[in-house]
Amino acid sequence: MPHTGRKVLVIGLDCATPQLIFDRWVDDLPHFKAILEQSVYGELESTIPPITVPAWTSMVSSKSPGVLGFYGFRNRKNYSYDEMYFATSQAVKEDRVWDILSRAGKKSVLVGVPQTYPPKPLNGSMISGFLAPDTNCQYTYPQELKREIEDVVGEYILDVKKFRTEDKDDLIKQIYDMTENRFRVVNHLLVNKEWDFFMFVDMGIDRIHHGLWKYFDEQHRKYEPNSPYKSVLKEYYQYVDSLVGRIVSKVDERTVIFIVSDHGAQRMDGGICINEWLMREGYLRLKNPPREVFPLSHDNIDWPHTKAWGSGGYYGRLFLNVKNREPQGVIEPQDYEKFRDHLITKLEAIEDENGENINTRVFKPQDIYPQVKNVAPDLIIYFGNLSWRSVGSVGFGDIHTFENDTGPDDANHSQYGIFVMKNSGLPRGKVSHLHLMDLAPTILRIFNLPVPEDMEGKSII
Repeated sequence: MPHTGRKVLVIGLDCATPQLIFDRWVDDLPHFKAILEQSVYGELESTIPPITVPAWTSMVSSKSPGVLGFYGFRNRKNYSYDEMYFATSQAVKEDRVWDILSRAGKKSVLVGVPQTYPPKPLNGSMISGFLAPDTNCQYTYPQELKREIEDVVGEYILDVKKFRTEDKDDLIKQIYDMTENRFRVVNHLLVNKEWDFFMFVDMGIDRIHHGLWKYFDEQHRKYEPNSPYKSVLKEYYQYVDSLVGRIVSKVDERTVIFIVSDHGAQRMDGGICINEWLMREGYLRLKNPPREVFPLSHDNIDWPHTKAWGSGGYYGRLFLNVKNREPQGVIEPQDYEKFRDHLITKLEAIEDENGENINTRVFKPQDIYPQVKNVAPDLIIYFGNLSWRSVGSVGFGDIHTFENDTGPDDANHSQYGIFVMKNSGLPRGKVSHLHLMDLAPTILRIFNLPVPEDMEGKSII
Protein backbone atom coordinates (compact mmCIF):
# COMPACT_ATOMS: atom_id res chain seq x y z
CA MET A 1 0.00 0.00 0.00
CA PRO A 2 1.16 3.59 -0.61
CA HIS A 3 2.78 5.48 2.21
CA THR A 4 4.44 8.85 2.74
CA GLY A 5 8.13 9.57 2.35
CA ARG A 6 8.38 7.97 -1.08
CA LYS A 7 9.78 9.44 -4.27
CA VAL A 8 9.05 8.56 -7.89
CA LEU A 9 11.47 8.39 -10.81
CA VAL A 10 10.04 7.88 -14.31
CA ILE A 11 12.53 6.90 -17.01
CA GLY A 12 10.85 7.46 -20.37
CA LEU A 13 12.30 5.74 -23.44
CA ASP A 14 10.27 6.82 -26.43
CA CYS A 15 9.34 3.83 -28.65
CA ALA A 16 11.15 1.21 -26.48
CA THR A 17 9.79 -2.11 -27.64
CA PRO A 18 8.79 -5.00 -25.33
CA GLN A 19 9.74 -7.74 -27.79
CA LEU A 20 13.34 -6.51 -27.77
CA ILE A 21 13.78 -5.64 -24.08
CA PHE A 22 11.70 -8.39 -22.48
CA ASP A 23 12.49 -11.19 -24.92
CA ARG A 24 14.92 -11.01 -27.82
CA TRP A 25 17.78 -9.10 -26.17
CA VAL A 26 17.06 -9.46 -22.46
CA ASP A 27 20.16 -11.61 -21.81
CA ASP A 28 22.34 -8.96 -23.45
CA LEU A 29 20.89 -6.13 -21.36
CA PRO A 30 22.23 -6.90 -17.88
CA HIS A 31 20.85 -3.82 -16.13
CA PHE A 32 17.38 -4.22 -17.60
CA LYS A 33 17.44 -7.92 -16.78
CA ALA A 34 18.38 -7.25 -13.15
CA ILE A 35 15.69 -4.58 -12.87
CA LEU A 36 13.04 -6.86 -14.37
CA GLU A 37 13.85 -9.56 -11.84
CA GLN A 38 13.01 -7.06 -9.07
CA SER A 39 9.97 -5.47 -10.71
CA VAL A 40 6.41 -5.66 -11.86
CA TYR A 41 6.57 -5.41 -15.65
CA GLY A 42 4.65 -6.02 -18.84
CA GLU A 43 3.46 -4.64 -22.13
CA LEU A 44 1.88 -1.20 -21.88
CA GLU A 45 -1.07 -0.50 -24.16
CA SER A 46 -0.82 2.87 -25.85
CA THR A 47 -3.43 5.34 -26.98
CA ILE A 48 -5.22 5.26 -30.28
CA PRO A 49 -3.21 6.53 -32.10
CA PRO A 50 0.08 5.26 -30.58
CA ILE A 51 2.26 8.26 -31.38
CA THR A 52 4.42 10.57 -29.25
CA VAL A 53 1.80 13.30 -29.29
CA PRO A 54 -0.67 12.59 -27.74
CA ALA A 55 0.56 9.39 -26.01
CA TRP A 56 2.96 10.91 -23.45
CA THR A 57 0.40 13.49 -22.39
CA SER A 58 -2.26 10.79 -22.08
CA MET A 59 0.18 8.90 -19.86
CA VAL A 60 0.79 11.77 -17.43
CA SER A 61 -2.78 13.13 -17.43
CA SER A 62 -4.72 9.84 -17.61
CA LYS A 63 -6.88 11.41 -20.31
CA SER A 64 -7.48 9.98 -23.77
CA PRO A 65 -6.71 11.95 -26.95
CA GLY A 66 -10.39 12.78 -27.44
CA VAL A 67 -10.57 14.40 -24.01
CA LEU A 68 -7.25 16.17 -24.56
CA GLY A 69 -8.50 17.38 -27.92
CA PHE A 70 -5.46 16.65 -30.09
CA TYR A 71 -4.72 13.64 -32.23
CA GLY A 72 -1.14 14.18 -33.39
CA PHE A 73 1.50 16.89 -33.72
CA ARG A 74 -0.60 18.81 -36.23
CA ASN A 75 -4.35 19.16 -35.87
CA ARG A 76 -7.19 20.91 -37.64
CA LYS A 77 -7.80 24.26 -36.00
CA ASN A 78 -11.40 24.41 -37.18
CA TYR A 79 -13.53 23.06 -40.00
CA SER A 80 -11.80 25.13 -42.65
CA TYR A 81 -9.68 23.18 -45.11
CA ASP A 82 -6.22 24.49 -44.31
CA GLU A 83 -5.95 25.99 -40.83
CA MET A 84 -3.78 23.76 -38.62
CA TYR A 85 -2.03 24.11 -35.27
CA PHE A 86 0.83 22.36 -33.49
CA ALA A 87 -0.05 20.68 -30.21
CA THR A 88 2.46 22.44 -27.94
CA SER A 89 2.09 22.73 -24.16
CA GLN A 90 -0.44 25.49 -24.78
CA ALA A 91 -2.82 22.92 -26.27
CA VAL A 92 -2.80 20.92 -23.03
CA LYS A 93 -5.75 22.08 -20.92
CA GLU A 94 -5.90 19.10 -18.54
CA ASP A 95 -3.81 18.62 -15.40
CA ARG A 96 -0.71 16.51 -15.75
CA VAL A 97 0.55 14.64 -12.75
CA TRP A 98 3.13 17.30 -11.85
CA ASP A 99 0.41 19.98 -11.77
CA ILE A 100 -1.39 18.00 -9.08
CA LEU A 101 1.86 17.31 -7.23
CA SER A 102 2.80 21.00 -7.34
CA ARG A 103 -0.47 21.97 -5.68
CA ALA A 104 0.22 19.34 -3.02
CA GLY A 105 3.61 20.89 -2.26
CA LYS A 106 5.66 18.18 -4.01
CA LYS A 107 8.68 19.18 -6.07
CA SER A 108 9.08 17.90 -9.63
CA VAL A 109 11.96 17.83 -12.12
CA LEU A 110 11.09 17.25 -15.80
CA VAL A 111 13.51 16.72 -18.66
CA GLY A 112 12.49 16.27 -22.29
CA VAL A 113 8.86 15.30 -21.69
CA PRO A 114 6.92 15.93 -24.94
CA GLN A 115 4.48 18.85 -24.98
CA THR A 116 6.28 20.84 -22.30
CA TYR A 117 7.29 23.67 -24.66
CA PRO A 118 6.78 26.48 -24.02
CA PRO A 119 7.51 25.69 -20.36
CA LYS A 120 4.82 26.43 -17.82
CA PRO A 121 5.53 27.22 -14.15
CA LEU A 122 5.60 24.33 -11.69
CA ASN A 123 6.94 23.63 -8.23
CA GLY A 124 10.36 22.55 -9.43
CA SER A 125 12.40 22.56 -12.64
CA MET A 126 11.64 21.82 -16.29
CA ILE A 127 13.61 21.36 -19.49
CA SER A 128 11.24 21.34 -22.45
CA GLY A 129 10.79 18.49 -24.88
CA PHE A 130 11.88 18.24 -28.49
CA LEU A 131 9.11 20.47 -29.85
CA ALA A 132 11.12 23.49 -28.65
CA PRO A 133 12.44 25.10 -31.86
CA ASP A 134 16.05 25.47 -30.68
CA THR A 135 18.14 26.34 -27.64
CA ASN A 136 18.02 30.07 -28.38
CA CYS A 137 14.46 30.12 -27.09
CA GLN A 138 13.51 29.98 -23.44
CA TYR A 139 13.18 26.21 -23.09
CA THR A 140 13.59 25.89 -19.31
CA TYR A 141 11.72 26.77 -16.15
CA PRO A 142 12.93 28.62 -14.24
CA GLN A 143 14.76 30.76 -16.78
CA GLU A 144 18.11 30.54 -14.98
CA LEU A 145 18.12 26.74 -15.35
CA LYS A 146 19.13 27.26 -18.97
CA ARG A 147 22.51 28.68 -17.93
CA GLU A 148 23.03 25.88 -15.43
CA ILE A 149 22.44 23.25 -18.11
CA GLU A 150 24.81 24.96 -20.51
CA ASP A 151 27.49 24.89 -17.78
CA VAL A 152 27.02 21.12 -17.54
CA VAL A 153 26.88 20.07 -21.23
CA GLY A 154 27.49 23.14 -23.35
CA GLU A 155 24.65 23.23 -25.86
CA TYR A 156 21.73 21.10 -24.79
CA ILE A 157 20.55 18.76 -27.59
CA LEU A 158 16.78 18.85 -27.99
CA ASP A 159 16.62 16.27 -30.79
CA VAL A 160 18.57 14.91 -33.74
CA LYS A 161 18.49 17.29 -36.69
CA LYS A 162 16.88 14.88 -39.15
CA PHE A 163 16.27 11.20 -38.52
CA ARG A 164 14.90 10.48 -42.00
CA THR A 165 18.20 10.50 -43.81
CA GLU A 166 20.41 8.21 -45.87
CA ASP A 167 23.50 9.38 -43.97
CA LYS A 168 23.28 6.63 -41.38
CA ASP A 169 26.72 7.25 -39.87
CA ASP A 170 25.85 10.85 -39.10
CA LEU A 171 22.45 9.82 -37.75
CA ILE A 172 24.00 7.25 -35.41
CA LYS A 173 26.49 9.84 -34.14
CA GLN A 174 23.72 12.37 -33.57
CA ILE A 175 21.62 9.84 -31.63
CA TYR A 176 24.51 8.85 -29.37
CA ASP A 177 25.44 12.50 -28.83
CA MET A 178 21.85 13.39 -27.93
CA THR A 179 21.46 10.47 -25.53
CA GLU A 180 24.80 11.10 -23.81
CA ASN A 181 23.90 14.79 -23.50
CA ARG A 182 20.43 14.00 -22.09
CA PHE A 183 21.67 11.51 -19.50
CA ARG A 184 24.45 13.85 -18.34
CA VAL A 185 21.84 16.51 -17.67
CA VAL A 186 19.59 13.98 -15.90
CA ASN A 187 22.44 12.76 -13.70
CA HIS A 188 23.28 16.34 -12.78
CA LEU A 189 19.71 17.27 -11.85
CA LEU A 190 19.11 13.98 -10.06
CA VAL A 191 21.77 14.79 -7.47
CA ASN A 192 21.67 18.60 -7.46
CA LYS A 193 17.96 19.35 -7.27
CA GLU A 194 15.48 18.65 -4.54
CA TRP A 195 12.68 16.48 -5.93
CA ASP A 196 9.84 14.18 -5.04
CA PHE A 197 8.94 13.38 -8.65
CA PHE A 198 11.50 13.14 -11.44
CA MET A 199 10.60 12.31 -15.05
CA PHE A 200 12.68 12.38 -18.20
CA VAL A 201 12.16 11.16 -21.75
CA ASP A 202 14.91 10.25 -24.20
CA MET A 203 14.03 10.11 -27.92
CA GLY A 204 17.02 8.05 -29.07
CA ILE A 205 15.32 4.66 -29.36
CA ASP A 206 12.54 6.16 -31.47
CA ARG A 207 15.01 7.82 -33.81
CA ILE A 208 17.20 4.76 -34.24
CA HIS A 209 14.18 2.52 -34.91
CA HIS A 210 12.93 4.75 -37.70
CA GLY A 211 16.39 5.20 -39.17
CA LEU A 212 17.88 1.71 -38.97
CA TRP A 213 15.25 -0.98 -38.30
CA LYS A 214 15.70 -2.66 -41.71
CA TYR A 215 19.29 -3.63 -40.94
CA PHE A 216 18.49 -6.08 -38.13
CA ASP A 217 15.01 -7.34 -39.01
CA GLU A 218 15.32 -10.23 -41.46
CA GLN A 219 11.58 -10.02 -42.22
CA HIS A 220 11.85 -6.42 -43.40
CA ARG A 221 11.14 -5.87 -47.08
CA LYS A 222 14.38 -3.86 -47.37
CA TYR A 223 16.54 -6.05 -45.14
CA GLU A 224 20.19 -5.90 -46.13
CA PRO A 225 22.13 -9.02 -45.13
CA ASN A 226 25.74 -8.51 -44.07
CA SER A 227 25.16 -4.79 -43.61
CA PRO A 228 27.70 -2.98 -41.40
CA TYR A 229 24.65 -1.61 -39.56
CA LYS A 230 23.23 -5.03 -38.67
CA SER A 231 24.02 -4.77 -34.95
CA VAL A 232 23.49 -1.02 -34.54
CA LEU A 233 20.08 -1.28 -32.83
CA LYS A 234 21.21 -3.93 -30.38
CA GLU A 235 24.40 -2.01 -29.53
CA TYR A 236 22.38 1.13 -28.92
CA TYR A 237 19.96 -0.72 -26.63
CA GLN A 238 23.02 -1.99 -24.74
CA TYR A 239 24.31 1.57 -24.46
CA VAL A 240 20.96 2.76 -23.08
CA ASP A 241 20.95 -0.24 -20.73
CA SER A 242 24.25 0.92 -19.21
CA LEU A 243 22.97 4.49 -18.81
CA VAL A 244 19.73 3.34 -17.20
CA GLY A 245 21.72 1.13 -14.83
CA ARG A 246 23.75 4.12 -13.73
CA ILE A 247 20.61 6.19 -13.09
CA VAL A 248 18.92 3.45 -11.09
CA SER A 249 22.03 3.00 -8.94
CA LYS A 250 21.76 6.63 -7.80
CA VAL A 251 18.41 6.27 -6.03
CA ASP A 252 17.53 4.40 -2.86
CA GLU A 253 14.80 1.91 -1.99
CA ARG A 254 12.39 4.69 -1.05
CA THR A 255 12.20 5.65 -4.72
CA VAL A 256 9.65 3.88 -6.90
CA ILE A 257 11.19 3.56 -10.35
CA PHE A 258 9.16 3.36 -13.54
CA ILE A 259 10.64 2.61 -16.96
CA VAL A 260 8.05 3.26 -19.63
CA SER A 261 7.57 3.89 -23.32
CA ASP A 262 4.70 5.55 -25.13
CA HIS A 263 4.44 2.82 -27.80
CA GLY A 264 6.54 0.14 -29.42
CA ALA A 265 7.88 -0.37 -32.93
CA GLN A 266 7.59 -2.83 -35.79
CA ARG A 267 8.86 -3.12 -39.34
CA MET A 268 7.20 -0.98 -41.98
CA ASP A 269 6.08 -2.95 -45.03
CA GLY A 270 5.26 0.10 -47.10
CA GLY A 271 2.93 3.03 -47.45
CA ILE A 272 -0.70 3.28 -48.51
CA CYS A 273 -1.23 6.46 -50.52
CA ILE A 274 -4.45 7.49 -48.86
CA ASN A 275 -5.32 10.30 -51.29
CA GLU A 276 -4.46 8.18 -54.32
CA TRP A 277 -6.87 5.58 -52.95
CA LEU A 278 -9.57 8.21 -52.41
CA MET A 279 -9.10 9.47 -55.97
CA ARG A 280 -9.25 5.93 -57.35
CA GLU A 281 -12.49 5.27 -55.48
CA GLY A 282 -14.03 8.54 -56.68
CA TYR A 283 -14.15 10.34 -53.33
CA LEU A 284 -11.46 12.95 -54.04
CA ARG A 285 -11.00 15.03 -57.20
CA LEU A 286 -8.09 17.34 -57.99
CA LYS A 287 -8.28 20.35 -60.28
CA ASN A 288 -4.89 19.54 -61.79
CA PRO A 289 -3.63 15.98 -61.22
CA PRO A 290 0.14 16.11 -60.61
CA ARG A 291 2.62 14.44 -62.93
CA GLU A 292 5.12 13.88 -60.14
CA VAL A 293 4.90 13.38 -56.38
CA PHE A 294 3.74 16.45 -54.47
CA PRO A 295 2.15 17.06 -51.08
CA LEU A 296 -1.63 17.36 -51.37
CA SER A 297 -2.56 21.03 -51.76
CA HIS A 298 -5.98 22.06 -50.54
CA ASP A 299 -6.00 24.76 -53.23
CA ASN A 300 -5.81 22.01 -55.85
CA ILE A 301 -8.80 20.07 -54.52
CA ASP A 302 -12.06 20.33 -56.45
CA TRP A 303 -14.15 20.64 -53.31
CA PRO A 304 -17.66 20.55 -54.89
CA HIS A 305 -16.74 17.10 -56.25
CA THR A 306 -14.82 15.82 -53.21
CA LYS A 307 -16.25 13.78 -50.34
CA ALA A 308 -13.05 12.98 -48.43
CA TRP A 309 -9.35 13.68 -48.13
CA GLY A 310 -6.60 12.27 -45.95
CA SER A 311 -3.29 13.02 -44.33
CA GLY A 312 -0.11 11.02 -43.98
CA GLY A 313 1.72 9.78 -40.92
CA TYR A 314 2.25 6.59 -38.97
CA TYR A 315 -1.51 6.28 -38.92
CA GLY A 316 -4.06 7.60 -41.42
CA ARG A 317 -6.42 10.47 -40.75
CA LEU A 318 -9.41 10.73 -43.03
CA PHE A 319 -11.62 13.81 -43.14
CA LEU A 320 -15.06 14.11 -44.68
CA ASN A 321 -16.40 17.10 -46.59
CA VAL A 322 -19.72 17.55 -44.83
CA LYS A 323 -22.41 20.01 -45.86
CA ASN A 324 -22.96 22.85 -43.37
CA ARG A 325 -19.71 21.87 -41.62
CA GLU A 326 -16.92 22.32 -44.15
CA PRO A 327 -17.00 25.48 -46.35
CA GLN A 328 -17.91 23.56 -49.53
CA GLY A 329 -19.29 20.41 -47.96
CA VAL A 330 -21.13 17.91 -50.14
CA ILE A 331 -22.07 15.01 -47.82
CA GLU A 332 -25.54 15.48 -46.40
CA PRO A 333 -25.40 15.41 -42.57
CA GLN A 334 -28.06 12.68 -42.44
CA ASP A 335 -25.80 10.51 -44.65
CA TYR A 336 -22.68 11.02 -42.51
CA GLU A 337 -22.79 7.80 -40.49
CA LYS A 338 -23.82 5.66 -43.43
CA PHE A 339 -20.93 7.05 -45.49
CA ARG A 340 -18.44 6.50 -42.67
CA ASP A 341 -19.55 2.87 -42.38
CA HIS A 342 -19.23 2.48 -46.15
CA LEU A 343 -15.67 3.85 -46.06
CA ILE A 344 -14.70 1.58 -43.18
CA THR A 345 -15.79 -1.49 -45.15
CA LYS A 346 -13.79 -0.39 -48.17
CA LEU A 347 -10.69 0.61 -46.20
CA GLU A 348 -10.64 -2.70 -44.36
CA ALA A 349 -10.62 -4.47 -47.72
CA ILE A 350 -7.41 -2.79 -48.96
CA GLU A 351 -4.88 -5.28 -50.28
CA ASP A 352 -1.13 -5.27 -50.77
CA GLU A 353 0.55 -5.28 -54.15
CA ASN A 354 0.02 -9.05 -54.38
CA GLY A 355 -3.71 -8.94 -53.71
CA GLU A 356 -3.51 -10.05 -50.06
CA ASN A 357 -5.64 -8.24 -47.47
CA ILE A 358 -3.34 -6.24 -45.17
CA ASN A 359 -5.72 -6.31 -42.16
CA THR A 360 -6.39 -2.60 -41.85
CA ARG A 361 -8.23 -1.40 -38.73
CA VAL A 362 -10.44 1.70 -38.74
CA PHE A 363 -11.81 3.60 -35.75
CA LYS A 364 -14.51 6.20 -35.25
CA PRO A 365 -13.30 8.66 -32.59
CA GLN A 366 -16.73 8.67 -30.94
CA ASP A 367 -16.45 4.91 -30.38
CA ILE A 368 -13.05 4.95 -28.66
CA TYR A 369 -13.00 8.15 -26.59
CA PRO A 370 -15.39 9.18 -23.79
CA GLN A 371 -15.42 12.68 -25.31
CA VAL A 372 -14.28 14.08 -28.65
CA LYS A 373 -13.02 17.63 -28.29
CA ASN A 374 -11.92 20.04 -31.00
CA VAL A 375 -11.69 18.72 -34.56
CA ALA A 376 -10.91 15.02 -34.65
CA PRO A 377 -10.38 13.00 -37.83
CA ASP A 378 -13.63 11.51 -39.05
CA LEU A 379 -11.82 8.16 -39.27
CA ILE A 380 -8.57 6.95 -37.70
CA ILE A 381 -6.87 4.33 -39.85
CA TYR A 382 -4.23 1.73 -38.98
CA PHE A 383 -3.16 0.55 -42.42
CA GLY A 384 -2.10 -3.09 -42.11
CA ASN A 385 -2.61 -2.71 -38.33
CA LEU A 386 0.30 -0.22 -38.44
CA SER A 387 2.60 -2.36 -40.58
CA TRP A 388 1.96 0.18 -43.36
CA ARG A 389 2.02 3.93 -42.90
CA SER A 390 -0.30 6.52 -44.43
CA VAL A 391 1.22 8.56 -47.26
CA GLY A 392 -0.56 11.83 -47.95
CA SER A 393 1.24 13.03 -51.06
CA VAL A 394 -0.25 12.59 -54.52
CA GLY A 395 1.28 11.81 -57.90
CA PHE A 396 2.37 8.23 -57.20
CA GLY A 397 -0.08 6.78 -59.70
CA ASP A 398 -0.64 3.82 -57.37
CA ILE A 399 -1.98 3.27 -53.88
CA HIS A 400 1.16 1.38 -52.77
CA THR A 401 4.58 2.91 -52.29
CA PHE A 402 7.78 1.58 -50.83
CA GLU A 403 9.46 4.97 -50.63
CA ASN A 404 8.37 7.33 -47.89
CA ASP A 405 7.35 10.82 -49.02
CA THR A 406 8.99 12.44 -45.99
CA GLY A 407 12.34 10.63 -46.24
CA PRO A 408 13.59 7.10 -45.52
CA ASP A 409 11.85 5.43 -42.59
CA ASP A 410 12.13 1.74 -41.69
CA ALA A 411 9.69 1.31 -38.81
CA ASN A 412 6.16 2.11 -37.80
CA HIS A 413 4.80 2.29 -34.29
CA SER A 414 3.10 -0.61 -32.56
CA GLN A 415 0.31 -0.51 -30.01
CA TYR A 416 2.30 -1.77 -27.02
CA GLY A 417 5.26 -0.20 -25.27
CA ILE A 418 6.99 -1.21 -22.04
CA PHE A 419 6.09 -0.85 -18.36
CA VAL A 420 8.51 -1.60 -15.53
CA MET A 421 7.86 -0.70 -11.88
CA LYS A 422 10.56 -1.32 -9.26
CA ASN A 423 10.16 -0.95 -5.48
CA SER A 424 6.38 -1.09 -5.76
CA GLY A 425 5.78 -3.46 -2.88
CA LEU A 426 3.79 -5.63 -5.28
CA PRO A 427 4.63 -9.26 -6.11
CA ARG A 428 7.34 -9.30 -8.74
CA GLY A 429 6.79 -10.70 -12.20
CA LYS A 430 5.08 -10.15 -15.51
CA VAL A 431 1.59 -8.69 -15.54
CA SER A 432 -0.93 -7.94 -18.28
CA HIS A 433 -3.75 -5.51 -19.10
CA LEU A 434 -1.71 -2.39 -18.38
CA HIS A 435 -2.61 0.88 -20.10
CA LEU A 436 -0.42 3.96 -20.20
CA MET A 437 -3.24 5.99 -18.64
CA ASP A 438 -2.73 3.86 -15.50
CA LEU A 439 0.58 5.61 -14.76
CA ALA A 440 -0.72 8.94 -13.43
CA PRO A 441 -3.21 7.46 -10.91
CA THR A 442 -0.57 4.98 -9.75
CA ILE A 443 1.87 7.83 -9.09
CA LEU A 444 -0.77 9.76 -7.13
CA ARG A 445 -1.50 6.69 -5.01
CA ILE A 446 2.21 6.33 -4.22
CA PHE A 447 2.13 9.87 -2.85
CA ASN A 448 -1.09 9.08 -0.97
CA LEU A 449 -2.98 11.71 -2.95
CA PRO A 450 -6.57 11.33 -4.17
CA VAL A 451 -7.03 10.26 -7.78
CA PRO A 452 -9.33 12.66 -9.65
CA GLU A 453 -12.57 10.99 -10.70
CA ASP A 454 -12.15 12.07 -14.31
CA MET A 455 -8.88 10.19 -14.79
CA GLU A 456 -9.52 7.35 -17.23
CA GLY A 457 -6.80 4.99 -16.01
CA LYS A 458 -6.63 3.03 -12.78
CA SER A 459 -3.94 2.71 -10.15
CA ILE A 460 -2.25 -0.67 -10.18
CA ILE A 461 -1.45 -0.51 -6.45
